[in-house]
Amino acid sequence: MNAASLLKTAPAEPLPCQPPAIGGLTPFSSVDWPGHLAAVVFIAGCPWRCHYCHNPHLQTRARTLDWDDVLAFLQRRQGLLDAVVFSGGEPLSEPRLPQLMHAVRSLGFKVGLHTGGIYPAHLADALPLVDWVGLDIKTTAPRYDALTGRRGSAAPVDACLDLLLRSGCVFECRTTWHPSWLPEPQLLALAQDLSTRGVKHYAIQAYRSAPGNPVITLPSERTQRALAACFTSFSCR
Repeated sequence: MNAASLLKTAPAEPLPCQPPAIGGLTPFSSVDWPGHLAAVVFIAGCPWRCHYCHNPHLQTRARTLDWDDVLAFLQRRQGLLDAVVFSGGEPLSEPRLPQLMHAVRSLGFKVGLHTGGIYPAHLADALPLVDWVGLDIKTTAPRYDALTGRRGSAAPVDACLDLLLRSGCVFECRTTWHPSWLPEPQLLALAQDLSTRGVKHYAIQAYRSAPGNPVITLPSERTQRALAACFTSFSCR
């Protein structure tokens, strides 16, 4: 089977009448929104099939938690947590995400969002409710389709980045990195392009080869210094 035959169009989006597809909950995190203590709500469902995906069990839309139970938990954490981050999967695949965000804000929490940049129109709807966004920039535009397994996957990411740059919302671009799919010269070119467009905050997320015995892969110190020179803030994690 050749690479072209593996590329598929995105599946139809879920119907709004379905219950929210809550796929998991992390009660406490200090890393999912830099500088904030947050709970992380995972939305199940993603049309992309990135070969290094850390949460492949969340690619299929399926509900494992009731939203009412999540809200009850968050009510008990008022005053103890700063924020709630919606992650996934792809959280913007959830039709009721704006309502979920409204509910979180009504409890006094800030709202964070992790997104791969798949749904620009949904991001535009959610942005008025969001305090911070982590946008995945997976690779250079010509390599996107091979990495995600879907045709035309670079264009919506580019549109989402434009939305964020115009919105004034605080955001960070992040790249999960491995030299086999993004050699260091191309990583630097990608970072320089992001900086030129106006991105201020950038992070490299280490590729971890296996949950039980991970081999953590990061760029060389020289490349890290060059990346740091491009942005107001830069981190490897």
